[in-house]
Amino acid sequence: MLIDFHMHGGNCFRHEYPPGRATLTAHQAVDWMDRNNVDMACLLPLESPEVCQGYFLSEEVIEWRDMYPERFIAFCCFDPRMREIDKLIEKFVNDYGCKGFGEALNGLAFDDPLNVETYRICSDLGIPFVFEINTGFCWDEVGLPRLESCLKQFPDLPFVGHGPAFWSAISGDDPRAGYPEGPITPGGALDRLLDAYDNLWLDLSAGSGHNALTRDLEFAEGFVERHWNRMLWATDYFIANQPIPHMQWIRDLDVSEEVRETISSGNAKKLLKMD
Repeated sequence: MLIDFHMHGGNCFRHEYPPGRATLTAHQAVDWMDRNNVDMACLLPLESPEVCQGYFLSEEVIEWRDMYPERFIAFCCFDPRMREIDKLIEKFVNDYGCKGFGEALNGLAFDDPLNVETYRICSDLGIPFVFEINTGFCWDEVGLPRLESCLKQFPDLPFVGHGPAFWSAISGDDPRAGYPEGPITPGGALDRLLDAYDNLWLDLSAGSGHNALTRDLEFAEGFVERHWNRMLWATDYFIANQPIPHMQWIRDLDVSEEVRETISSGNAKKLLKMD
C-alpha cells in the first residue's frame, strides 16, 4: 500500500489567473494517484499569506475528501494569527473529521507563542502536526533549537518535519536552507533530535526531502537504517503532472519489504490511527 502523506490542491498561484499550470482539481489528483498506484493521500491546506499568492482552504480539503472518501484523508490548517483558532481547529477535527494539522507555514519563529498555542491545541486533540521550516517561515537557527524546545514541551504531539531548512539539518555542516549538494557530514541535528525525541517524524516530500536522501547515498543508507520507523513517504504534489522522483526512490530503496511497507504506509497508518 502507498499513502502519500503530503499533497495539496487548488489554485495556489493567483497571479497566474486565469488558472493555468498551478491549478489542481480533485479529479486530476485522483487520476494521477491511479496512474502511479498511490492508494490514499493526506490533503494539506495552505492558508498562510507568506507562502504563495493563493490558498487551498480547509473547506476545500473537506470537499475533496467527501468526493473521494476512500482516497483522501483530510487535514486542517489555519494561520495562528487568526482569532479563536482553538475553536476552528476543534470544529474541523471533531465535526469534519480532520486527522491532522498542517502544513504549517507562517512568518513567525517556530517557537513563537502563537505557534506554541497551536501545538497545545493539536496535542490536546491527539493529532499530528505537519510543518515546514525555511528561512522565511516557521524559522529556526542552525541546529534547530526552537524545534527542540517544542519537542520537549509537547512530548505527546507528533511533529512531522519538512522543508529546506529542516532537511539541510541532516548534515553537520548545515547551511540552514536550500538544496545542498555533496557529501553529508556526521553530527547533523536531525540524527540527534530523532535519537532524543520519539515525537519527531520525517516527511520525505518535495525537493528538500528527496535531495537530503539522494545527495549522499552512503550516508542515506545508514540514515534510513536508523530512522525508517519514523519516515513518511510523501510527495508535495500540487501542480498537475508535476515530476515526482519519490516514486522511483521508494521502488529502488535497498531495504527489506517490511521496511519499505512501513515507510510507504505503515507509519502513516500509525500516526493517523487507521485500522
